[in-house]
Amino acid sequence: MNINIYYGGRGIIDDPTIYVINKMQEVLEELRVKVTRYNLFEVKNSIAALPQTLKEADGIILATTVEWYGIGGYMQQFLDACWLFGDKEKIAQIYMAPVVMSTTYGEREGKLDLATAWEILGGRPCSGLCGYIENTLALEMNEQYLHIIEKKAENIYRTINQRMASFPASNQAVKQMVAPPRTIDLTPQETEQLSQYVTDDSYVQRQKEDIQELTSLFRDKMNNEGAESEEEYLAELKKTFHTQQGMEATYLIDIEEKPSSLVVKVHDADLECFYGQEEASDVEMQLNRAAMEDIVNGRMTFQRAFMSGAMKLKGDFRILRLLDQIFPFAG
Repeated sequence: MNINIYYGGRGIIDDPTIYVINKMQEVLEELRVKVTRYNLFEVKNSIAALPQTLKEADGIILATTVEWYGIGGYMQQFLDACWLFGDKEKIAQIYMAPVVMSTTYGEREGKLDLATAWEILGGRPCSGLCGYIENTLALEMNEQYLHIIEKKAENIYRTINQRMASFPASNQAVKQMVAPPRTIDLTPQETEQLSQYVTDDSYVQRQKEDIQELTSLFRDKMNNEGAESEEEYLAELKKTFHTQQGMEATYLIDIEEKPSSLVVKVHDADLECFYGQEEASDVEMQLNRAAMEDIVNGRMTFQRAFMSGAMKLKGDFRILRLLDQIFPFAG
């Protein structure tokens, strides 16, 4: 039989939980149980990989100390890792005994929290042990306390060895009906590999660097596209421009897909065109990019775009007709 002990305390010398699990380990080893101990504070950087150690376990003991409130961060991290990376089919076959000693208030709540968490994971909780110990020396010197610990270890062994049945828990049934977990559909092997990646600081750092590099790449690409967008159609307008003596007009062309308007100013032989805003204009036009493409490629004139409804117009229609004369794209 294999039993793993996961200790979630801080490892301080006078921690009563350490004394309790040491005695339990002695009793279990006398019963020829292979006991493997994991001190979470020693492997805090690789807790995400610890669910892999459940593979060969017939039962486990989750031991922690309530020092001020709750079961502590290390134990919570381990339970989170079991939820995210643990093999749920394997967990469903594992018995768990909670051991919670308290130097303040809350040992019963801590024991209940561990049992509830294991039930939600799908595992099988068995009777554990909890108590308030103000002074570890008093625990060590009390023969009755020692007897309780030894008997509890024997009961844990008996429960796991005989694979004792228990009634199903309501919190597990409710979870399956109303709160199904949103998990990625991974095989146990893929989940195990993912947990290894999570605990590999160098791998995580490389991923962060890759993400930053990709972000920078896309940002530069968007900036370049934005710069190109601010130059679009300007070259075609300047190349096609046909001088009209005595003409002076300002056109504001709103292209739906562009954040800024295309401003075209004509004064005799001078042409000024740019993207931006212009308070005073003789004609305001609104069209989409497809209609503008048809115009600059000679498939449609400004006047025809207005007549067909592809372009909306505000201003002097006669000045719009002049626009096709100074920009004869069709010619």
